[in-house]
Amino acid sequence: MSYLWYIPNQIEPGHRGDDTSGDEGWGTLDYSTDLARTAEDHGWEGALLGTGWGRPDTFTLGATLAARTTTFKPLIAVRPGYWQPAHFASSAATLDHLSGGRVLVNIVSGLDNLAAYGDYTTDPANRYERAREFVQLVRRLWTEENVTYKGEHFAVENSTVLPHPDGYSDRHPTLYFGGASEPAERVAAAEADVQLFWGEPLEGLAERIERLRKLEAKVERKHKPLEFGLRITTLVRDTTEEAWRDAEAKVAGMAEKAAAGPGRAATGNRRTAVGQRRLLELAERGEVLDTCLYTTPGTVGGGGAATTWLVGSADDVARALRRYRELGISHFVLSDTPYKQEIIRIGDELLPKLRALESAR
Repeated sequence: MSYLWYIPNQIEPGHRGDDTSGDEGWGTLDYSTDLARTAEDHGWEGALLGTGWGRPDTFTLGATLAARTTTFKPLIAVRPGYWQPAHFASSAATLDHLSGGRVLVNIVSGLDNLAAYGDYTTDPANRYERAREFVQLVRRLWTEENVTYKGEHFAVENSTVLPHPDGYSDRHPTLYFGGASEPAERVAAAEADVQLFWGEPLEGLAERIERLRKLEAKVERKHKPLEFGLRITTLVRDTTEEAWRDAEAKVAGMAEKAAAGPGRAATGNRRTAVGQRRLLELAERGEVLDTCLYTTPGTVGGGGAATTWLVGSADDVARALRRYRELGISHFVLSDTPYKQEIIRIGDELLPKLRALESAR
């Protein structure tokens, strides 16, 4: 089992309603370090670091936080069009070695401001085929010497990465991957270590897990079985009633901001990415699905992991996450805002219950 938090890696304050002011250090090294150390102190193994053009460089932040913490694992989000695979394999292997094996990697293939850094591979099929080559080559560079590879997108000759993560074993940084389209699932089934899902109802994720397991055989997967993860917002309060009152108040505030800024609810690839469309369509089935999956945030501008929320007391949310665990999901990336306050609250109140439920299993 793995429990990670989320650090947005932003310069500007206000991300997803976090009201921490810029004067308090948002986007500075001290503030980011404080978030990482707070996570370390309150039961989290590490955190996913946000990525995207226009934010601070994610790998640089991950390396810095690893140097300033003891057990914290940075889940570093990277894009194949931003990195060359050999360059990334060397950088990640070095950081993994220096941090004592604490590097985690999230391969991102969704659209970004690609042209800003010279990437013009916009066709989804090409992006996912490039991602497949990227992951395949990075894994080989981490586990083999004198690698020669020639693909459609990347090529290397007699390439050796030093130091190798944990010698020449298969124990290298865990490779997370997301995406709900057919090309994305084929990449995950063949090459990823962990397929990350957003907050869908149990029935939908059960179907996706079954499909991915069948795909593993179809694509002749050569690695250990694919594992599964959930990236979702969790709004936890002392009581169920308090949680829903606060959730509805936050959504009302989001609606006001969306109304004040035309187009804010339709930014990015909210209407084109398959996984995002799946989340947005959930609201048509009801405001609350399963036991406490709240779909309304997506209708007022919530996107990605903030499109749906698990809402309730620590017991409510622990039971809901346990049901995801029973599907076979073993990696959880949780968050809520304000980030620091919720690192502490959810770390202290929810994580012990999740670990107790896991021990009971």
